[in-house]
Formats: sequence, C-alpha cells, structure tokens
Amino acid sequence: MGAAPAIVWFRRGLRLADNEALQRALAGHPAVIPLFIWSPEEEVPWSPGSASRWWLHQSLAALEASLARLGSKLIVRRGPSEEALRGVAAESGAQAIYWNRCYEPAAITRDRELELGLGESRIEAHSYPGNLLFEPGTIRNNSGKPSQVFTAFWRACLAMPAPATPKAAPENMPAPAKWPESIAICELGLEPRIDWAAGFRETWQPGEAGAARRLQAFLDGGVGEYFSLRDRPDLSGTSRLSPHLHFGEISPRQIWHAAQRVGNENPAAEPYLRQIVWREFAHHLLFHFPATPREPLRPEFRAFPWRLDARGLKAWSKGRTGYPLVDAGMRELWHTGWMHNRVRMVAASFLVKHLLIPWQEGAGWFWDTLVDADLANNTLGWQWCGGCGADAAPYFRIFNPVLQGEKFDPNGEYVRRWVPELERVPNAWVHKPWEAPRDLAKNYPPPIVDHDAARARALAALAGMKRR
Repeated sequence: MGAAPAIVWFRRGLRLADNEALQRALAGHPAVIPLFIWSPEEEVPWSPGSASRWWLHQSLAALEASLARLGSKLIVRRGPSEEALRGVAAESGAQAIYWNRCYEPAAITRDRELELGLGESRIEAHSYPGNLLFEPGTIRNNSGKPSQVFTAFWRACLAMPAPATPKAAPENMPAPAKWPESIAICELGLEPRIDWAAGFRETWQPGEAGAARRLQAFLDGGVGEYFSLRDRPDLSGTSRLSPHLHFGEISPRQIWHAAQRVGNENPAAEPYLRQIVWREFAHHLLFHFPATPREPLRPEFRAFPWRLDARGLKAWSKGRTGYPLVDAGMRELWHTGWMHNRVRMVAASFLVKHLLIPWQEGAGWFWDTLVDADLANNTLGWQWCGGCGADAAPYFRIFNPVLQGEKFDPNGEYVRRWVPELERVPNAWVHKPWEAPRDLAKNYPPPIVDHDAARARALAALAGMKRR
C-alpha cells in the first residue's frame, strides 16, 4: 500500500457503490481525495445542456452529502482537467489518480492526452470500466467488424461472460492528513439564474439514493408488466432510470444483476434487459463511428433535401404543432426534462419527416432540454428516426401521430395532462381536435401541416435523394 493519498476523479460515475476506480484506490492507498472537475469547454460542442447542468448540480450535492457521512469530502475545481489534477496532486502529495472511463470521442482524446501528460510528471493514471457492461470494441459481428444490427449485437452480448457482480459501497473513507482547497458546488453556476426547474424538482430525485429507490420501485411493481406497458405514456410502465444511468448514479451492472434476479422468477424481465443493451449498442456505435453526432452513418443521407423552417422548428419545440401527442411530449420535455420513449419517436419522426427539418436540429434541442441527454443514446435515437443510422427504421416508415395517439394513449389521459386546452375534448376527437366542435378546442392551434401531404412530400424527398 502506498504511503501517499490517491485522487479519485469523479466524472459521470457519481456513486459510491460499484465504483471500480474508488474501490481500487481504497485498496491501494491509505487515504483518498474525491475530486470533481468542471471543465465544459473540453466537451465542446457537446458540453452539458441546461437540463443536464441542473441535474449535475443536484447529483454533486447528493454525492457530497454521502461522502460527508463517511467522514470525507468532495473537492470541486474548475478545469482544464490536467491543470486541476496537477494542482490537487501537488497540494496533497498524491502520486496516483483513479477514474472510470467515459467513451465519448472528446473524452477518449482527453484521457489519452492526460495519461501522457501525467506520466511525464510521474503521476500514475489508472482508468477502469464502470459505465458500460462491456468495453467498446469487445463486441463484434462474425466478420470481426462492429455490429450495426441490434439483434446480432444482443446475441453477441449474451454470449460474453456475464458482467461482474456489482460491489457494495465502502463503509468508511479514510481522509488525507490535509485537504486541498475546494470551491462550493454553487460556484459552478450549474443551476439556472431564472428558476425554470420547478417541474424538475417535483419529478426527480437526483443522486445515488434516488436511483436505488427508482430501481427498486420498478422491480417491485413495473418490470413484470414492462413489455405490455412500455409504449403507454399514459401509464407508469418504464423505469425512468436513464438520467441516473447517464450520470453514473447507478451502474448498468447493478441494474443488470437486479433485473436478472427478478427474471429468474419472471421471464418478463428480459425485454427490459434488452433496453439496457440498446444503451450499450449506442455507446459501441459512437465509439466506432465518432462523427455520427453530426454526420449520418449512412452516407447517402448527406444528399437528403432537408428544409430550413424556423417557424416549424419553433412550433415543434414549443409543443404547438396542432398534433396532440407530439405537443404533449414536447411540453412534458419542457416541464420535466424527460419524455416517454414512444413519444420521443413520434415527436422526432414528425420533425424529420412531416417537416423535413434536419435531425441534427432535433438532436440539439433534446441535448439542451433532456436531463438524460446522453451523446450516444441521443445520436442513435435521432439517426434511427431519420432512417440514416444503424439498424434504423426505414425513412419511408412515417408515424401517423393521430393513429399513434389512439393506439398508445387510447383515453387521451397523457394528452390532456400536458395539453390542458384539450381537457374538454371527448376521446373520439382528442387526438384529432380539428374535427371536434371548435368551442371544445378553441385555444389549441390547427395542424401546421397536413399528414397526408407531409407524407407525400417526405417520400418525394427520399426519392430525390436516391436519384442524386
């Protein structure tokens, strides 16, 4: 065991349980210094959006409180990362830094440069897997290439050795003889100056404890019905763990093993496990195709005749398209920082197919407004809806927002919750209020585009792309 303390650099593994970097540091050193560095400029153009920053503030506060209960502290610094790491090491005498890996392109480049730079200063850098079930690059198709088909990827994952059993949180946290200087979390300016987050606070409990409670509630009451209810935005049929996973307040290994324990008695858990692997699929794709946050994976879509439509983009982002399911989703997003996955697909399809607005515009809006904004998942989802990504829905498959609403929100409860202008509209018209007597929906806008005309225009645009 080394005589000097170790630095544990918390990034998006904001938890104490099943934290490989933390466990290794505790095993090899007499004391640890938990450290968080705020350096958004190192992640440009994908530095955290407004909703993510709100969540990050709460999550850091929760981590700080958990560490305090163990007699430790969270040291907070501003970047650049290497400068902050060197500074904390110099102040504390630490000669080793531990962290869990991130896999976004900017993070991979930064970590590679950090390891070289720290090595020149004889500071040991130790990185570990912790945010995925399988390291990117380990899952390949039969040709040895990255899999671009989810079913094949799923089977390959099942053929791998099972993810390791998650480890419990440490029971104590030995402190260094002298703590380095720190700034307060509030000095990072993560929370909005104008308080628009009331809906966030009433919806979420960021932090490791909140993640554990949400997982347990889902396993106790929802996982058995997941397959039948997951597409119903009017019902509580999903786990809503995505923001907790993104910030690493819970590990995918913890979810995997907990769901598998339930699955031993209830085979209905498997569809949920597949969704965890969809997350893996997204991260593996981003690792192999780092340009996809801005460029289509399928290169022929670079010639797609997208439209510039500022008016349509504004109506979509504000939930004023005249299509109730789309608008309900966009308003849920604005109020809570989250949107049901089925509705995300319908809303995204509407933007890229009904309005022919580039998927990158939608991805940018989601990036700023989602509390679970994850570069890999956001990219996969938008390219899937745009027909230009891996294992994507064909572009010619165009969701009808009326039929989607009638199928997945049959009584209009989800729509009425988020679009109160339609509160008095009966079920027969709630997803097509333009057919209802006008006095029932007089404050709700008419559709900004006709579905049949928009579908024909989208198919013509697709044919034009193919001719090019």
